[in-house]
Amino acid sequence: MKRLSVQARYMLGMVVDATGSGMYLPLSLLYFHHITGLPVTQVGAIMTTAALLGLAGNPVTGVLIDRYGARTVVVGGYVLRAAGFAAYPLADSAVAMFAVVAVVAFGDVSFSPSIQSFVAEIVRGSARDKLLAAQRSLRNAGLGAGGLIAGAALALGDGTAFQVIVVGTAVAYLAAAALIRSIPLPPEPEGPPPARTKRGYRLVARNRPFLALTLLNVPTAFGYMVLSVSLPVYITQELDASDSLVGVLYATNTVGIALLQIPVTRLLTRYRRTRAAALGGGVFGVAFLSFAALGLISARTPVLIGVFAATLLFTLGELLHGATASALVASTAPEATRGRHLAVYQLSWAIPTALAPAVLTGLLQLSPTGMWLLLAAGVAGSALALVRLEPKLPAQAVRAEAAAEPTVVKEEAGPRAPQS
Repeated sequence: MKRLSVQARYMLGMVVDATGSGMYLPLSLLYFHHITGLPVTQVGAIMTTAALLGLAGNPVTGVLIDRYGARTVVVGGYVLRAAGFAAYPLADSAVAMFAVVAVVAFGDVSFSPSIQSFVAEIVRGSARDKLLAAQRSLRNAGLGAGGLIAGAALALGDGTAFQVIVVGTAVAYLAAAALIRSIPLPPEPEGPPPARTKRGYRLVARNRPFLALTLLNVPTAFGYMVLSVSLPVYITQELDASDSLVGVLYATNTVGIALLQIPVTRLLTRYRRTRAAALGGGVFGVAFLSFAALGLISARTPVLIGVFAATLLFTLGELLHGATASALVASTAPEATRGRHLAVYQLSWAIPTALAPAVLTGLLQLSPTGMWLLLAAGVAGSALALVRLEPKLPAQAVRAEAAAEPTVVKEEAGPRAPQS
């Protein structure tokens, strides 16, 4: 049987990973509530604390990527998470739960910088944008499939369904690790090996354009979180809509990303990545203004139509921003210290993700309209600043065509020496 290509194995790994994650994510709070008997609020507090502790592993991830290569860190992160999930059934107390969740949190925090570094190693030019777009699309599909599998398992009414789900997630992570491990690394360039990079994080600190790119992502990262954090509360409590509408809107967004991310990104590769990402931020701002305006409408039908329209705008913003911004950042990071650079950039996602539940719900209680206006101002300001930052970024990062010819790792590539 013909062996799968590099890209096929990579995408299959992402689908397997996302399917396993999708099986567990909707049940995370309920699982430990079921296993430990702890109140849901205490379970949530433990999980948040473990996630914040996991952020301490972020700088270590960057060093490991630059020293041992991105593929090694991706595989190691998968194995670490698989071990944590395999131990979940043993977590019958608050202390045990914290221990196993912290293990998984350290694995989680390593994923984004290492997988982006790995993509940057195996493809270049517009092929990088397209592979990241396919990744976003198929991961959304995998998350949805995993959720359906979990729902079917729980519908059987058997108490062992929870354990089957977590063990299935562990197996999925191990399978994804095997697929990524099977992908050959690019051959070393001819000539003497590059000198060891010292004081890597000092180099990141001196890279002001990259730090600016990182800071500009913070308002957008908060914007991404509204779909799962503040929008459900807003439409059910402020707009007096049905709880079932939340699931429909989430499905609308997920299906939209799964179906449209690849064709949209293919179109965007003709344009500057900075402009495409900034346009996505601008569309986010229009979506948030639309949500704010719905609070002024009392008629039910216009509200329902407006909610769907605003959600579609939000989805369009994701389509324009997501894969393109990832390719922009990965291409801006210098190759020798790419791991450290992307680890720093990941903080612009990880910190807003950790703070969003408290910050967004607090703003929502203070003033729903004010929350949407603040979010709109944040993403719009970030988009404008990104356009102004464009001249300071590397040409090959701004335009995919300015990079070297798109390359994909070939099957016969030999082993790669550890980097530092």
